[in-house]
Amino acid sequence: MVESGVGEWVKTVMLAVIFALAARYFLFAPILVDGQSMLPALNHEDRMLVNKIGYFISEPDRFDIIVFEAEKDINYIKRVIGLPGDEIAYRNNVLYINNEAVEEDFLTGYQENLPVVPFTADFELKDLTSYKKVPEDHLFVLGDNRQFSRDSRHIGVIPYDKVLGEAEFIIWPINNAKIVD
Repeated sequence: MVESGVGEWVKTVMLAVIFALAARYFLFAPILVDGQSMLPALNHEDRMLVNKIGYFISEPDRFDIIVFEAEKDINYIKRVIGLPGDEIAYRNNVLYINNEAVEEDFLTGYQENLPVVPFTADFELKDLTSYKKVPEDHLFVLGDNRQFSRDSRHIGVIPYDKVLGEAEFIIWPINNAKIVD
């Protein structure tokens, strides 16, 4: 009888471990924000959960915060600015997508308090890459803290197959725990 009880506990623990590993591998992954490129949305050393399954169901949306493989074994966390087919430009501190000015509400208040002007230097996609428009199955990403971000202005457009998932939840420090938008 005792052996049966121990056996049940072993089975329960094994199932829990298998479930946790499957969730970690297929559904959510913990990440650590390293650096200040995503201020003010994310702070250095925030611990987050990345939704790994969402982009199997749908494609990234403009302004999603994504995690992607930038180099072998090096992941970046940035905000989606350009989707496939978009023409991207920055002029006089204003984002233009397909020649239309687009508000970046997530930066309101932050960029005005920084001494460096302009917050985002002027550029056009075609001057940074060999593309006039973001290619099919690719994204153009920027860090929110534009002066201190290594992003598509430096590494080019990001193929969909390098996207690991959407950074959706800050889980630590506990006083900053929230759903990220």
